[in-house]
Amino acid sequence: MARVPSSVIAAGGLVGGYGVARWTRKRPLGGAVLAVAGAAAAQQWRQQAGGKAAGALSAAYVAAFAGSHPLAKKVGAWPSVFTVAGAVALASWAVADRRA
Repeated sequence: MARVPSSVIAAGGLVGGYGVARWTRKRPLGGAVLAVAGAAAAQQWRQQAGGKAAGALSAAYVAAFAGSHPLAKKVGAWPSVFTVAGAVALASWAVADRRA
């Protein structure tokens, strides 16, 4: 079976986490989606690019989540989430996925 690229997992975690939190009105449930996807992406990052790269990409994932909140006040919630998810996906592809 083909592996889902880590860039897709990371972006999906950011988008899916927000979507689940918004539609269920249960922020912890959205946080669980975000955390599970982040852990799965981090595992692939470590396998594909090593520990330092995985640490940097994990930090970028958390920073994207945190940064989406102030950005949402300027551009709206969904545009903010898609922007940070795209940025994390691009970084993940550049560092880990294109090597695989």
